[in-house]
Amino acid sequence: MMKKLSLLLLVFVSTLSFAQTEDALVYLEAKDPTVVATALANPISIMTQAAIDRKNAQGIAIDDRDVPLNETQKAAIDAATGITVLAKSKWLNAVYVRGTENNINNLLNLSFVTDVEFADKTLNRPTGGKQFTKDKFEVENQFPSRPVYNYGSATNQTEMINVNYLHENDYTGQDIIVAYMDNGYPGVLTNPAYATLRDEGRLLGYYDFVDRAVNPNGTGSHGAGTFSDAAGFLNGQFVGTAPGASYYLFITEDNNNESPAEEAFWVEALERADSLGVYVTNTSLSYQAFDNPSFDHEYSDLDGLTTIAARGSNIGFDKGMINVVSAGNAGNDFGFVATPSDAPGSLTVGAVDSNENYVSFSSRGPNSAGVIKPDVMAKGRDAAIVSQNGNVTTASGTSFSSPITAGAVASLWSAVPTLKNDVVMQAVRESADRYNNPTDEYGYGIPDFGEALNALLTVGIEEQMLDTNFALYPNPVTTEINISFPKNSENAEFALFNILGERILQTNITTMKNRIDVSGLASGMYIASITSNNKTTSYKIIKE
Repeated sequence: MMKKLSLLLLVFVSTLSFAQTEDALVYLEAKDPTVVATALANPISIMTQAAIDRKNAQGIAIDDRDVPLNETQKAAIDAATGITVLAKSKWLNAVYVRGTENNINNLLNLSFVTDVEFADKTLNRPTGGKQFTKDKFEVENQFPSRPVYNYGSATNQTEMINVNYLHENDYTGQDIIVAYMDNGYPGVLTNPAYATLRDEGRLLGYYDFVDRAVNPNGTGSHGAGTFSDAAGFLNGQFVGTAPGASYYLFITEDNNNESPAEEAFWVEALERADSLGVYVTNTSLSYQAFDNPSFDHEYSDLDGLTTIAARGSNIGFDKGMINVVSAGNAGNDFGFVATPSDAPGSLTVGAVDSNENYVSFSSRGPNSAGVIKPDVMAKGRDAAIVSQNGNVTTASGTSFSSPITAGAVASLWSAVPTLKNDVVMQAVRESADRYNNPTDEYGYGIPDFGEALNALLTVGIEEQMLDTNFALYPNPVTTEINISFPKNSENAEFALFNILGERILQTNITTMKNRIDVSGLASGMYIASITSNNKTTSYKIIKE
């Protein structure tokens, strides 16, 4: 969502203002070990039981990143001369501030401030700034189909990705919590499309991170349309892709200003979602150009590791969520995906039309590190939505292909809620029609959620994941394989073989040493084996 000033006078005034005001992330010293230990010993003090249950089911550790940052330190920064704190992040252990360059740099005089990272990258110290490192599988029709819903105007977009197959087998997102990040959801408390959701108590809450208010309306109606594509239900007229899920609605988009502060609001909302037990998030927002051009992200910044939003998405994925993100609508302008759609922790969705053809406005990949983006595609031209007034209509943009997919992911995960997010996300990718021949426009293509479901329910794969519970990702891989360990193992032997069966790499791995550098390998297929507790499991790996 790009906001452009059209009057030269306003541009001139804004430029003068930007010369005086800067934005920055201010990093805090490591959290107090005693505070961290106390919180981790009693996790219900920092997150809901639903969040604890989700993490336990998936074998995801609760760690120091889940502990809130030091509020006394935040208050001291907010009280500093000329400084306004706009957002905070426990995951990044930082606050997002606005002030003059001089006043922001003065924060380094505070004993607990370790670094400052300006949105205008030319202001960052040559030796300063944080350095960030990179923080999953091969998986027939098992169920007889039985009609459930009359999708009405949503029929094409639903059947295109075969999410109707999930619904026909009673997987509609039940017991899965989804969080939305957008600019506002006016009408959600009265719209007939959400009557069932409200009556069943599945609208769990809402919060405006921009205005710091418990209010679903925000400053725009964009979210009202995107929300319907997953949650809407007007049987015979319109049915969303996850009509049985539960939802939180968060406002992170500031319609009055376009700045990286919105990325910080978004990360803060993502942290809140994780602490509430959310499985799936939808973000129909994209950030690259800002009101202050010096804050803009260059293509080189969009490597999936650098921006505030990308780092947040990657941590959110590490925490067990699937973050579904629109690719963006810059296909005819900037061209490439922006952020957080550049992150490997995001399931990035581009747009096709009703005939499954690429739509030119859909932002293309790869990200600047060469990672395939978008991941998958869904309908984004003339997608059916329900307006804030309850009328069924159409809208275009990757803003709508994303929630169509997010709802489908929620319905899929409701069938296998104990499987980890990386397994579910990879099954979605592998179900896509171009998985073996991805392109910059389509990514892996249009997913088939019926195929993904049957893959996840295949007895051999389910036993592999639930028994050994090792996971290798990303797959395909470009530079580094990450290995997720099960609860009952802390070390293992890793080996990699080429297609001739020749062992080309062997090493011991642990929960603390679980990354394998494969950047020097030639492209092609490899077989990885992991031996732990006298059991060996093999995995097919594709090196790009």
